[in-house]
Amino acid sequence: MKIIDIDRWNRKEHYHFFSKMDSPYFGITTEVDCTLAYKRAKEKGESFFATYLHKSMIAVNAVEELKYRIIEEKVVSFPNIHAGATIGRKDGTFGFIFVNFSSNFQTFNTALQEEIKAVHNSTGLRLNNDDLSKDLIRHSTLPWTSFSGLLHPTNFNQKESVPKITFGKFSIREGKKYLPVSIEAHHGLVDGLHLARYLNEFQTQLDKYQD
Repeated sequence: MKIIDIDRWNRKEHYHFFSKMDSPYFGITTEVDCTLAYKRAKEKGESFFATYLHKSMIAVNAVEELKYRIIEEKVVSFPNIHAGATIGRKDGTFGFIFVNFSSNFQTFNTALQEEIKAVHNSTGLRLNNDDLSKDLIRHSTLPWTSFSGLLHPTNFNQKESVPKITFGKFSIREGKKYLPVSIEAHHGLVDGLHLARYLNEFQTQLDKYQD
């Protein structure tokens, strides 16, 4: 973990300006083309959810600004960001999971499937210390519907700096599959440029063949 010298940071004014707001969060809702990623996942008998979650995590870790967090009045940068996500159960509830990031899909997916199994064998939110840590990205998936806008529950804590990413059900247009994705972050740490970099890298990863 590296501490950012705010006084020498080129975002010093941006950080102080947005951090004073009751709700310093902003986000983008858009779509990515998941046609190739879906096709290859099915050909290999792999979970499409695991596939796009892993590719999202690669994209997150490729953008330095998405590694920034506010901890005890300081801005810090983590070397790696891990995956937090919600997993549904048959009874209609969901539980939280935490998966350490690995650039290797099989390593990541093995840990993910263990966490999914743990949710299915438990009740409640399944909160633990990992889910409350700062070195993660919070993912949610709405597999039942697509969307063009999204609203997150928020406690308006100006120091809440963990970004949120949400996926929906893909839609099909002209033979291509489009996955809705929403990403929200603290504007004192992240600008639209950085969210665009994540989305561009996410699309690159979705189009890339996965060993």
